Amino acid sequence: MTGDARTAAPPAEAATPAPRALRVDLFTWLAALRGLLSRPLASYYLLLASAGLLLVIGLAMVYSATSVAAYSASGNAFAVIAQQVIAAVVGLAAFWVCQRLPRRTFRAMAPVALTVSIVLLVLMDGIALLYASEVLPKPQIGFVHSETLWLYIGPVQLQPSELAKFALVLWGADVLTRKGNSIVRLRELFSPLFPLVGLLFVLVGYTDLGTMLCLLILFIGLLWAAGTPMRYFGMLIGTGLAGIALLIVAPGLGGYRSDRFGAFFQTDAEVITCTANDDTCYQSKQGLLAISDGGWFGVGLGKSSLKWNWLPSAHNDFIFAVIAEELGVVGCLVVLSLFAVLAFTGLRIARRVNDPFRRMAACAVTLWLVAQAVINIGGVVKLLPITGLPLPFISDGGTALVVTLAAVGMLASFARAEPDAARALHARPAPKWAQLVWAPLPPLPSPARPADTAASATAATGVVKAREPQAKEPATRAGGQSSGDRRPGGSPGRSGNAGGPGERRR
Repeated sequence: MTGDARTAAPPAEAATPAPRALRVDLFTWLAALRGLLSRPLASYYLLLASAGLLLVIGLAMVYSATSVAAYSASGNAFAVIAQQVIAAVVGLAAFWVCQRLPRRTFRAMAPVALTVSIVLLVLMDGIALLYASEVLPKPQIGFVHSETLWLYIGPVQLQPSELAKFALVLWGADVLTRKGNSIVRLRELFSPLFPLVGLLFVLVGYTDLGTMLCLLILFIGLLWAAGTPMRYFGMLIGTGLAGIALLIVAPGLGGYRSDRFGAFFQTDAEVITCTANDDTCYQSKQGLLAISDGGWFGVGLGKSSLKWNWLPSAHNDFIFAVIAEELGVVGCLVVLSLFAVLAFTGLRIARRVNDPFRRMAACAVTLWLVAQAVINIGGVVKLLPITGLPLPFISDGGTALVVTLAAVGMLASFARAEPDAARALHARPAPKWAQLVWAPLPPLPSPARPADTAASATAATGVVKAREPQAKEPATRAGGQSSGDRRPGGSPGRSGNAGGPGERRR
């Protein structure tokens, strides 16, 4: 028996190294992942991959969600998806143009984009008000026709609130870059930032409360990336939420909104017993039923049953419910993972660039897209009130898709302008024809910028460190710069070029 015991011992000892081997494999994979992320163009390729996959999934799901209704209405199952494909082509062209543009062009476009957005919003809201006041027999002036959220100028159909998002990113980042370190004073934010942003909020919130909330989050992202003192954020968030509350309960505007907001607090039993006559909760009911039918792996692409005129806005606000029904939990996790990669990449770009305008714009675009996705998905699964915001890249909507792809193109331009990426592209430049077809070489960072990468990262990720003690100001003034012209954390003031401790020592 002793010999048998000795014989049985070695297998037990041989089994013990298995967890260690598993840990070694895990560390190997993590090291490989870290090596891939350390490559100079990792941000650029992560951005292309995540946005491209979301776009492909979106086109497939729009066709699946609209084919039945389109065939019933016109006899052509491809009627809606054809328009979305055209919008995708236009959006890819906008992406191509934006990734080729230098920083100075985006800054020059900022006031023009904001002016155009405000004019279109005033036109859309003005026609709607005149029609509601019975001044106009129909919501139309000449060849300009206004509907809820939409403006028709001849054959062109636009959603001005989507244009306002991109315009606010460009203009807000440009203004904050020009103000530099002076944003520590509240009066600097009131001239001209807060008044124009408030006007934009009112014009957008009159017809689209969800987009107003998205603009508020976007603006907070701009101020955070700029290093605005935290004491101002409470005031801004409180004012924004108070404005949203007023628009919810305002007479003539908020009846439907307050009902939808109240439906969010209904119990699951009340939602399930909701009938088709109750618009406030019927959409949530059908969305939850679609999610429950999907299970882990879904019923199969194109095999949804609730999109057969059971689920309202199946191709737009509630397209995530169709994804859950057809692709199941696995498909939902894929979509959520792609948005997580997009969020990581956008913040990575904001941290690694050494220019304040690029940092603020990258942070704002990332928060815009990710917050909009969270609000949309949260409304579908009843974690948040339904706002009507589309799911970026995936929901049906031409203007939203074009503007989103243009914003991603700007992010791609910033990713190529990261110091390491720019040096790598110049070290092994692509052929001239490739630069003409795809994108030109980004400018090389100045010699003073590489040492300031850590300071730029601090300004992008923390507000406290962006406000260093004032003991360093005399050295700055001795160099001929005032304290308002150069930020202690390494971000420039009015010059628009990255600066930091390395330059002050010189």
